[in-house]
Amino acid sequence: MANAMLPPLSPLASFINTPVLTFYVLGVCELEVPFDKPQTVEFLEHGFVPLSKRFSSIIVTDEKKVQRWKKVECQTEDHVIVPEFPSGLTQEEYDVKLEDYISDIYMEQLPENRPPWEVHLFMHPTSNAAGTMLFKLNHALGDGYSIMGALLTLFKRADDPHLPLKFPSASSRLPGLAGSNYSRVSNFVYRCVNTFTDFTKGILGTYLEDDDTILRSKTPMVEFAPVNISSVTFSLDQIKEVKSKIGATVNDVTTGVIAYALQLYMKRKGEFVGETKSTALIVMNLRMYRGFKTLEEMLKANIWGNHFGFLTVSLPSFNDIDSVDPIEYVTRSKDEVKRRMNSMASYFTSKFLSILGRLKGPETAAEYIHSNLRNSSIMISNMAGPVEKASMAGRPLKSFYFTVPGVPQSLVFTIVTYMGKLRLVVNSERGYIDRDILTSCLKEAFTKIYAASVGEHPVKIE
Repeated sequence: MANAMLPPLSPLASFINTPVLTFYVLGVCELEVPFDKPQTVEFLEHGFVPLSKRFSSIIVTDEKKVQRWKKVECQTEDHVIVPEFPSGLTQEEYDVKLEDYISDIYMEQLPENRPPWEVHLFMHPTSNAAGTMLFKLNHALGDGYSIMGALLTLFKRADDPHLPLKFPSASSRLPGLAGSNYSRVSNFVYRCVNTFTDFTKGILGTYLEDDDTILRSKTPMVEFAPVNISSVTFSLDQIKEVKSKIGATVNDVTTGVIAYALQLYMKRKGEFVGETKSTALIVMNLRMYRGFKTLEEMLKANIWGNHFGFLTVSLPSFNDIDSVDPIEYVTRSKDEVKRRMNSMASYFTSKFLSILGRLKGPETAAEYIHSNLRNSSIMISNMAGPVEKASMAGRPLKSFYFTVPGVPQSLVFTIVTYMGKLRLVVNSERGYIDRDILTSCLKEAFTKIYAASVGEHPVKIE
């Protein structure tokens, strides 16, 4: 029913939809066969919009100043935008046009008088796709797992639409209860100590900040600055080879690669300062505390909303990167993440924010999150995609990625796996971060880590 009042936004959703802090999700689908506008409208009306009442609702503030969803008539055609560009350009020229267009819409505010999502159609061939579909959504609609779970009903296997899409197995580092009584008690004690330490540091994170390096411009309102988006694609099998040799996870390897690449970047830019206090806020899916064993279980549960926290991880750094074993970046990342995971700080921080928002209002909680992001160096977010090739309304999906506009940092990394590949996307402040040098450093970092652990050079990195 149109104009019906729905439940309020979750506490976290209300915090990331304020004048202080507004997050979006920007999903980029690279298609082998492009959509036109009428096809897109039909696809959205019959597939996307019915998935959740939120896709046909606006955010309003009631008389108690609580943000909540309000059902409205959704005019799907108004949500589909087709920008015009000259015809007859080369793929490389359209690459530049697409990147500039993404930068333009990156932090544009979505209209408040209609449901907070848009789809943009780039109907020209680039070096990556015949056509590109951009989904821009207010993060208040849900986090990556909410939206991915919804889109799963739209994505089909390209080879056989009747078969379900498969996802890579996901391991969890949440401490279990196996082992002797001594080990259980010991682990419980360590976990309590870690929780207290990490939670306290998180509270102080609004006042303590990373060292000044060229990774942080500290530009006021940097989240509204123009951006460059670039990416590097690795073989997932080769990442897993490194993982197996070191006894790490895929996320440990990618965090180590990023840490090594950042030190290489500082050296190439002539701004190398050796060991630094640089932290990464790694987005953590809090649904794991509900006991899900596989990614499929988590997605099928269809738990809507924003259920994420941040894991504060110190990035490994060394005074002499020419003599250090590249594997050290992965092993130290593994040890750091493992220790941070043996903590309930993210869970208690989410409870703290809920109380803070209830007592002081959403903007106060938003300022807390904003300060922690602003005072750290980078953010890393990841999402596991299907193992097989997927299609949308019969159009094969060549590749896809996402990024998170609204983060007050000069560098944001997002990671997605799809069809045996891992795509590492870099969102960088335009005019401040040299994205070509950084991309080259990411490739160099993985090449050296792979060679040091496996004993040979990796195949071509895209």
